[in-house]
Order: sequence, then structure tokens, then C-alpha cells
Amino acid sequence: MKKSFSILELLLSISLIIILYSLFIPKYKKNELEDAVNRLTFYLKLTRYQALIDDKYSTDDELWYKKRWTLKFFRCRKDVGGFYYTIYSDKNNSGHPSKLDSLKDPLSGKNIYSSNFCKKDIENSKYTLLSKFYNVNDISVSCNSTSSIGQLSFSKEGKVYSKLSNYENSSEDYEIKEPCTITIYHKNGENKKVIIENETSYIKKI
Repeated sequence: MKKSFSILELLLSISLIIILYSLFIPKYKKNELEDAVNRLTFYLKLTRYQALIDDKYSTDDELWYKKRWTLKFFRCRKDVGGFYYTIYSDKNNSGHPSKLDSLKDPLSGKNIYSSNFCKKDIENSKYTLLSKFYNVNDISVSCNSTSSIGQLSFSKEGKVYSKLSNYENSSEDYEIKEPCTITIYHKNGENKKVIIENETSYIKKI
């Protein structure tokens, strides 16, 4: 009487289990839009938190507020196409964030940054590449006060600004007075929204 399986029988059994699993167990389908909005929500909260612990006020710099922590959306180069965003504090008030100005993702240690070439970089978070990584084909920011897609800057007091002006103290004019809606559009026609409350800077997705 046979008391054990042969190697061939074990291999056949394992193969059968794998085939049955692939045929009858539903596969997880990645929801790119949901993932994009989840990551954006996390990064916005991270920006707000960074502003709370890193006060930029300085009596030695009239334009100190331009260093407030900011999440800003950009377009990739025309020959590349698409969208990305960067989180940064403009240390030299240049208006052009660099890798050195960017915030690091605490989960990966990578810079939350990209250039307009929108290329993957081992030092930068791939999640900022909205079009390349998530197939996002448009973005709108309801509180946009800039000539670009839009940005959100946070103060230590929890206030939210849609622009950081070059004129002394004028950034206060750009404090948002009503909830700001960021809408992310996927190439399949669907969209999702992230809301930033004006009075509390509370961030939620809908």
C-alpha cells in the first residue's frame, strides 16, 4: 500500500492549485485614481504638519512668508506632457523649487519632487508623477490665484494660502476664505476630489 506522494504527484497537485486559483479567485484591480487621491491627501496632510512644526517667521526677512511649506502643481514639458507636483519651502525666495528645497517622504526617504522632465528618479518619489504613474490627464484647483495650475501653502497657525506674493505682507490677501477643491481627472473619464477647509485646514477626500 502506497504511503506517500511522489515528487511528481506533489508538483502536479501544486500546479493544479495554482491553475484553479488563477481561474476562480478574483484578481485585485488597481484603482489608479483612488491611489492618486489617497497619496495626494497624505502628502497634503504631511505639508500641513510640516508647516505646524517648522515656523518660517523671521524678523530679518521681509519676505519670510515665501518660505511657507507649499504643495504646488506643475505641467511637464510639452514634449513630455502630463502633470506632477512638488512639496517645498522656497529657501532663497527664487520662486523655482529645487530638489534641495523639497520635503522628504517619511515612508521612503525620497524627495517629494520632480522637474518638468517628469522622469523617474531614484532620489524622488514616483508618486508625484500624476500622469506617468496614475494616468491623470487633468487637474483643477478651485482656489487658484496663480497663473499656473495652483498651489496650497500652509502657515504655522493652520491658515491656508493660494499664493505667496512678492510684495511684503500681501500674501495675507491670498488666504483662502472658503473650502478649496482639488479635482483630479483620470484618462478613463472619472474624477475624484480633495477638499481643504479654509477655517481649520482640515483635509478630506470625497
